[in-house]
Parts: sequence; C-alpha cells; structure tokens
Amino acid sequence: MNYLRHVLDHLRKDLRLEWRSRDSINGMLFFALLVVVVFGLAFDPTGYPTTTRQIAGGILWVALLFASITALNLSWTRELRNQVLEAQRMAPSPASSLFLGKALANMLFVLVVEAVLAPIFIIFFNLHVLGNAWLLALILPLGTWALVVNGTFFAALGLRARNRELLLPLLLLPISLPALLAMVQGTTGILTADLDAIQINTWIEQLAGYDIIFTTICILLFETVLNAE
Repeated sequence: MNYLRHVLDHLRKDLRLEWRSRDSINGMLFFALLVVVVFGLAFDPTGYPTTTRQIAGGILWVALLFASITALNLSWTRELRNQVLEAQRMAPSPASSLFLGKALANMLFVLVVEAVLAPIFIIFFNLHVLGNAWLLALILPLGTWALVVNGTFFAALGLRARNRELLLPLLLLPISLPALLAMVQGTTGILTADLDAIQINTWIEQLAGYDIIFTTICILLFETVLNAE
C-alpha cells in the first residue's frame, strides 16, 4: 500500500503541473493535428476509401509516436528545475514509484490527445470501421503504454545528455518497432476487416507481451538510471 501511495503521489504531482501549464497536451495536440491535416489533404479519402483504410492505422500511430516524444522529454525537464531530481534521488520512496507515476501521467496525457484526435481523424479520412471496432479499445491503451513506458525510461536515460531531444527518438524508435508493427497491423486489420479474429488477437497478445516485458525491464533498471552520474 505504501508503494501504491508513492506512485499516486508522483502521478498527482505531474497532473497538477500539467494542469497549470498544459505544455505537454498542447504540444502533442498541435503536432498530431498537423500530421492528420497534412495527410488528409495529401490523400483523397473519398476517392480511395479502401486505400485510406489501409494507411490510416500507420498514419495514426506515427502521429502519436512523434507527438508523444515532445511530452516525454518535457516531463523530465521539469524535474531539473530547482534541483527537484536531486531531491527525488534522496527521497526514501522507491525509485520505480517515480518512474511508474510519471509513465502513468504521460499515458493519461496521450490518451487525452487520442480522445480529441479520434473524431477529427475519422472525419478527415472519412473512415468507416469494417471490423470489430471495440477491439480498438484494447489496441489503443496497449499501444500507448508501449510507447510511453519506453519513452519515459529513455527520456530519463538521456536526461543528462547534451542533445537529449535528439537522443530520445534515436533510442525509442528502434526499440518500439515490434510494438509499432503490432499496433499498425492490428489497427489496420480492424479498419479493413482483412484479418480474422484469431490474427487480430495474435497482434493484441504480442502487444500485451511486449508491454509486460519492457515494463518489467524499465522498473528493474530505473533506479540505476536515476542514480547514475
């Protein structure tokens, strides 16, 4: 129970900071909407509905991936002000509770962006889901957590680097490729109904397995990253 309380304390702190500034959500929304608008104008969704459904999943996840990088870097930059990170290192709470609280906060920020982006995305690309739309309720949070948990970890890893804004995408993109493949294939399979339920479930299971493995690794290694000089 004490561990959970520490996680919730860190989560509430990040939520309060974001509520006051709204830097992360505004930055992600601007970038994601820009990607959707540009691709919506570049393609003709009404003229080629089949092609649109085939590429929509990839566009959605690429937009969310690059939009979330801004928020992930910013979340740790706040900890550098007034030597907050040094205080976190000396705190008696487990280091992993800081990581989980910040990862959960980042996930909530991305989910808010997804909730705003989804109706705009559907309108711009004139989408009509041909498969089981409720399966998106599994893929979206699982895919979001896959991006956020690794992004939060690598953002902390590169926090003391001179070019940390460049280092995060260089580390995150290769590691996220298996998850991105599962996200895009699962989402596209639902939108186009080209995959049967067994194939979509396979992608969902692979995504869930990816989340479990990398969440465990990040939790175990975060204390070393936090205390690194």
